[in-house]
Amino acid sequence: MRWALVRVSLAVTVMVVLAFAVPLGLVVKELARDRAFADAERQAAQIRPALAITTDRDQLERAVASSQAGGEERMAVHVPGDEAAHRGTGTGTHDAHPVPARQAYDIGRSRAEPRDVETARRGRSAVTSVPGGYALLQPTALSTGEFAVVEVYVPHRAVGNGVTTSWAILTAVGLGLVVGSVALADRLGLRLVRPAERLARAAAELGEGKLGVRVREGGPAELRAAAVAFNSMADKIVQLLAAERELAADLSHRLRTPLTVLRLNAASLGEGPAADQTRAAVAQLEREVDQLIRAAREQGERKERPPLGCDACEVIRDRMDFWSALAEDEGRAAGLAGVDTTVRVPVARPELVAALDAMLGNVFRHTPEGTAFAVDVHRSEDAVIVLVSDAGPGIADPDAALRRGHGDGGPGSTGLGLDIVRRVAESTGGDVRIGRSVLGGTEVRVWLALDGGDGPRRRARRRVRRGRARH
Repeated sequence: MRWALVRVSLAVTVMVVLAFAVPLGLVVKELARDRAFADAERQAAQIRPALAITTDRDQLERAVASSQAGGEERMAVHVPGDEAAHRGTGTGTHDAHPVPARQAYDIGRSRAEPRDVETARRGRSAVTSVPGGYALLQPTALSTGEFAVVEVYVPHRAVGNGVTTSWAILTAVGLGLVVGSVALADRLGLRLVRPAERLARAAAELGEGKLGVRVREGGPAELRAAAVAFNSMADKIVQLLAAERELAADLSHRLRTPLTVLRLNAASLGEGPAADQTRAAVAQLEREVDQLIRAAREQGERKERPPLGCDACEVIRDRMDFWSALAEDEGRAAGLAGVDTTVRVPVARPELVAALDAMLGNVFRHTPEGTAFAVDVHRSEDAVIVLVSDAGPGIADPDAALRRGHGDGGPGSTGLGLDIVRRVAESTGGDVRIGRSVLGGTEVRVWLALDGGDGPRRRARRRVRRGRARH
């Protein structure tokens, strides 16, 4: 938007400047020309009184030399001769004696063509082009009724005197108007773009989980209203998340009473592998509930802290050891592959444990006893892929199973198990997909990106930058 305003302002200002500067420049040129020829007419008029009084060459030469144009050798006078000799007629015994005729002569340096001089001698003023400029031919009536021609030379520099300076001033003024208009449009565009950039940047940060971000209100009324709406939305999100945390904490706290009873009952089971496993499971469940309460009570933003990593292979081996006892009791064949190395993922250990327990728990809850399952780990340059497969009946609607609250595939499901897995994967920039496994049942593919979730942030920043560039 900023550069669009600058381009529009530049185009409009240039058109306006050209519309006024070009005609004004032509007017200045014509005024300079008229001024030069008016001065030439004034110089020619100064010699008229002398021509009206006398045609004596010496006196006319002195008159021409005393003028400004004559002193600069820019004036010439063309005096015509008598058409016939003046003769006197006498009476009586005296004979008439002839009067000698006056010859035509020129005074000063002439530049005009003779035919142009003869044309002006008929009583018509004329301006003719001569080498280096123009010649003004001004006819002046003599006492004899004939016309002398006063020629005044006007050089090109006199015709264009001051035109170059005037054009330079007009150009400077026009450029100043263009530069000022562009600068004003840039400031106006900046006033419009900066609030929009702040709003886009805050939206991207809010999408990254920085719930404390707010937008400073500024700019036009529309952008101020958008900033107010954004801040109100962010406050509402914080309130909703706080209420959700409180609700999770309250629900988790309510589990303490049945957990206490369950722990007491497990303690009375006596000795044996089954009893030991039951007590271990109850202790772990109690630890998970305590951790859930602490996490729900936290006020800091998880995204603003550096992500905690863990060894995915070590976590998978540990959880398979836990579930293998139950699998052995139910006659399930359990397969494990790809966990012989260390593979660190940008996920906290408790979150990865919860995700694996959710997937393995689904296998035990929604497949018949004796159904085989397997866990495979694959490593690539930028991701770790965890495959949990089973030989059960499969999931009829995989898309619905991934939606929160739609169930994991069987009666009694809360719809939160695969949603936990999805949120863990998306926190790294990965995803979760459900398909048909090679065992014939369901395959849950969890893709964990190794960049710690920077991928989505980079994509969000790229979208913001593309939005700025369009502006």
